[in-house]
Order: sequence, then structure tokens, then C-alpha cells
Amino acid sequence: MAAVDADDGWRPLQRPGHPPSADLAASPFGRLAIAHALAVAGDTFVTMALAGSLFFDISPSAARGRVALSLVLSMAPFAVVAPFLGPAVDRVQGGRRAVMVAVALARAVTCLFMARVLHGLLLFPAAFAVLVLAKTHSVTKSSLVPAVVDSEEELVEANSKLALIAVVMGLLAAGPAVGILKLAGAEWVVRVAAVLFVASAAAATRITVRRAGVGSDDDVEVAVDDVAARHAGIVRAATAMAALRGSVGFLTFLVAFALRREGAPSWVFGAVLLASMVGSLTGSVVAPVVRRLLREERLLAAALAVLGIGGVVAGRLSGRVGAAVLAAAVGLAAAGGRLAFDAVVQRDAPHAVYGTRFARFEAMFQLAWVGGALVPVVLAIPLRPGFGILALVGLSGAVGYAVKDR
Repeated sequence: MAAVDADDGWRPLQRPGHPPSADLAASPFGRLAIAHALAVAGDTFVTMALAGSLFFDISPSAARGRVALSLVLSMAPFAVVAPFLGPAVDRVQGGRRAVMVAVALARAVTCLFMARVLHGLLLFPAAFAVLVLAKTHSVTKSSLVPAVVDSEEELVEANSKLALIAVVMGLLAAGPAVGILKLAGAEWVVRVAAVLFVASAAAATRITVRRAGVGSDDDVEVAVDDVAARHAGIVRAATAMAALRGSVGFLTFLVAFALRREGAPSWVFGAVLLASMVGSLTGSVVAPVVRRLLREERLLAAALAVLGIGGVVAGRLSGRVGAAVLAAAVGLAAAGGRLAFDAVVQRDAPHAVYGTRFARFEAMFQLAWVGGALVPVVLAIPLRPGFGILALVGLSGAVGYAVKDR
């Protein structure tokens, strides 16, 4: 058929295009999402394998000192990621897509090695390598997001989709991982994980950049000189996010030790954990909707306010019900706040130093989580005063952040 053209007369009709959603797998963001989903599935398999090995064969009645030492040691992977791997993500020849491919392949090789040492001392360095590589993947994924969306307004929504994909893939992969663990043992679980990481690497090779000039290999030194203009806003956002992450660590061990002192059955802690997961899922879903009304900084302030209000409500309810309510509030606040924080960095930090920035902030947030967790580990704090502490942190943080961001 043909159609009339106002200037040139007749011209052929164009074939109707497909809606963007129909070609999600072919879009730059869709390709990143697929690579990330496969990596998350591999992570889930590795976690299940470690759960069935000697690595987590630790008595639940471990002394507070041993728990504190374990928390401090959890900082080790971040100590590697921040000073070394973050800048490497920015400087590597071939860009961040090449880093994601290389990291996925390195994880596959590490899993094959881990399958041979699951019940020996070499499991510990192998597990350390897995943690470092997992954090490197996380940093690289966050650095790539701005390059695969059309505009800065889509950053929170894109981060939200990746967070939801991670949760869904974790749940979907857990069942098969447990089945293989029971039928064939932990060794085969990590071998399947290796296959998933190879698939993730293959998917990552197809990632393309949508926004010109974003995610390219810009000159790092020039970018560092330009960072001062928006540095203060990023630091304020990071401080707010650190308060949220510290609250997660504080509440986790506050509830764990309080329930242990009460002799509560394990299902009670499971119920609190479930409430936290529901809150996290809700935060990931709600944050993009709220972003249409509020900019990222206001979204972070709102997350702190949710933490504070949750602490007040939990203090009035007290006990196990209060713990579950506050766990849901903390999960919602931390998930929504993290999406907003990532968007602030992706929006305001120079493109050439995304990896460095995200790696340093990951280390900062882990330190905040460990610091918050150590307080109820070292001090026997009852639930209700602990709820009050979190209420104070949330409300004062929300007011302080909102005032400074004016």
C-alpha cells in the first residue's frame, strides 16, 4: 500500500513498530537485567551450597565474642573492593561491560574450584573470593544502569526493577538448589552455579549503551576534578543511607539476642525475617511510584521518616509484634532508600568514576551495618529501648537531612 506525502506525493507505508515492552530482552536495560538475573541465580546456588558445607557449621549458641569477630571479618571483602576493584571497574580496557563478563567468568572458575574443596580449609579463601566477586558485580551493575536508560528520571525505576528481579530470581533458584543439594550434594550445587555464571557472562556480552557519553571510558582525572560541584549532595545522601543500613544491622541482632534470651522458638525469628522481606519488596515496588512525586533526596528523607515512625509504633506495641512491625518498616525504608541513593550517585557522580564511588560507598555501608550490629551484640539491650533508639535515629535523621537538603 501507499500513503500520500504532503511534499513528495506517494510513499510506502511504514510497518507498525512493536511496543518497547515487547522487545525488552533486546533493549540495553533488558540485556543488563538478564545478565543480573542469571548472576543472582548463581549466587543463590552458591549460598545453598555453603549452607550445606562446613563453612556455616557454627553452633547457634556461639559466644558474643565469636559473633562480634564474625561481623568484623565480614568487612574483609569490602576492604578489597573499595581501594582496588572499584577503580579497576572504571579504568579497565573495554569498559564496564567487559568487567561484568570477566567477573562472571571468574565466579564460574571459582565455583568449579570450590566444588573440590567444600569440606576442606581451602573453602575459606574460595568463599572470600566469591564474596569479593559478588560485590564487584554489584558495583559494576550499578555503574552500568545510567548507560542503559533513556533519562535520569528513569534511574529509580530501573534500580527498582533490578532489585525485584534479584528477589524473584533468588526465590525461583532456591527450590532447585535445595533439591540438588539433597539429591547430589553441595558439590553439584556449585557446579550448576558455575553454569549459571557462564550464562550470565554470555548475556553480559550483549549489553549495549543506550545513552551516548554515559558509561564510556572518560578520563578519570578530569572527572575527579569536576566532582566537587555535586559532592556535598552525594555525601549527604550516603550519610542518610548509612543510617538506614546501620539500623538494619542493629535491629537484626537486637531481635536475635532478645529472642534467644526469652527462649523463643525459631519460627518467631523466621516471622520477623519474613516481615522484613515483605517490607523490602514493598519498598522496591513503592519507591518508583513515590519518585514521580518526590525527587531522590526527598525520597531518602521519607525513608528515614518511615524508620522513625516504625520505631515509635513498635515501642508502643512492644514485644514480638513490635519487632515484626519494625522489621517491616526497616525493610521498606532500607530498600526504598537504597534505590534513591543509587539514583543520586548515578545522576550526580561523574560517569568515569561510578565504580570507585559505588565501591567506596559499599564499604561505608557495610561498616555502618557492622557498627549497628555490634551494639546489641556487645550490650544486652532489651527490645523496647532498642526500638526507641531506632525511632530516634530515623526521626532525627529525617529532619536533619530534609533541612540540609533545602
